[in-house]
Amino acid sequence: MAIIESIVDVVNKVLWDYLLLFLLCGTGIYFTIRLKFIQVRKFGEGMRRLFGNFSLRGDKAGHEGMSSFQALTTAIAAQVGTGNIAGAATAIASGGPGAIFWMWVSAFFGMSTIYGEAVLAQKFKTVGPDGHVTGGPSYYIRAAFKGKFGKFLAGFFSVAIILALGFMGNMVQSNSIGGAFENAFGIKAVYVGIACAVVAAFIFLGGVGRIASFTEKVVPLMAALYIVGCVAILFINHETVGFAFKQIFVMAFNPQAITGGVIGISVQKAMRYGVARGLFSNEAGMGSTPHAHALAKVEKPGDQGVVAMIGVFIDTFIILTLTALVIISSGLWADGHTGSVLAQEAFNAAFGSFGNVFIAICMLFFAFSTIIGWYFFGETNVKALFGQKAVKIYAAIVVLFIILGSTLKVDLVWNMSDMFNGLMVIPNLIGLLALSGLVVKISKDEDK
Repeated sequence: MAIIESIVDVVNKVLWDYLLLFLLCGTGIYFTIRLKFIQVRKFGEGMRRLFGNFSLRGDKAGHEGMSSFQALTTAIAAQVGTGNIAGAATAIASGGPGAIFWMWVSAFFGMSTIYGEAVLAQKFKTVGPDGHVTGGPSYYIRAAFKGKFGKFLAGFFSVAIILALGFMGNMVQSNSIGGAFENAFGIKAVYVGIACAVVAAFIFLGGVGRIASFTEKVVPLMAALYIVGCVAILFINHETVGFAFKQIFVMAFNPQAITGGVIGISVQKAMRYGVARGLFSNEAGMGSTPHAHALAKVEKPGDQGVVAMIGVFIDTFIILTLTALVIISSGLWADGHTGSVLAQEAFNAAFGSFGNVFIAICMLFFAFSTIIGWYFFGETNVKALFGQKAVKIYAAIVVLFIILGSTLKVDLVWNMSDMFNGLMVIPNLIGLLALSGLVVKISKDEDK
């Protein structure tokens, strides 16, 4: 374990302290400029398309695709997970409140990146001989680079996302659910992991239709429940909310400026954890959500692109920000706790012992919906690499990893997930940048 931890730490240092910090934000800035701040220009259109298609009982999804709203809720199911609770808490504990500012920055530019991802997913989605619609980065990467290089890059992405989300990522989700339930109810984490695995297996076996039906019902309800709880706490903590906002902005640039200072927190650490946890939360540029957006039944690629941007906004600027304000306004973020435990302590400070229960329930909804979304993203790439016959084997392995993840040490699980997330980002961004001219052309054509 010590050897594995040291290898993972070295890889993460190279990826997150240097390479991806600039590559992710740089790609977002590049798309923002080339698309003329599309996240601002088309924000209203995205909101109209989202709420115009809002439904808890939409069209029945199947192999031919799903509605735009179902595609978004499947994407949000993956985006709104432990990153919004445990991830936000870990970022604040490791990088200070200033990490939240860098989460906002990366999310703002990431909205243009995810627009490009959704547009390309729509543009290059394919219909197989059996009528099944599929798409995602592996398809637009092969369109960007013909020949062996394109096949290699697409294959590397597919392997990375299967490991990052289907296996390691879902271990993080079950780990957070298990830890939250053990802390709240005293139930052993492994038993919670087994229960989650059984229910997940039932949904996996139902295919795209059951996954879409699950996400369109659960995602809006879980988001509403969590938002109401957070707003209630901010009313209770109203005297310290203003200071919490001040900490976010001041400590993004001068961590030692807040009275007393925080030993070990630096601007670089705030940026590193803000961008890393921000990516884990909203997934912009990671190449995961395009698998859902590819299946949306829309008239034009840009129609789903503007909806995809709203997913990042909801995830980071609403849900994650509420979590951050609850934690920072509680004053407990520097007490040595991290992950879901820190979040539970912050909620306990306002709700009493009910805080543990509230976070455990929210963690169950958030993390379990992410398990479903990430399974689906991995499944698409399993089909691309190995064909339909390999899906059942993949599903069985995911179920085992859900159980295993509930028993592991949280820091190692998070770090391994960070590593594989970082590795899958690289081929996706290469494909995005190579096709950036096409994204701009599609956007201009649709603006006419």
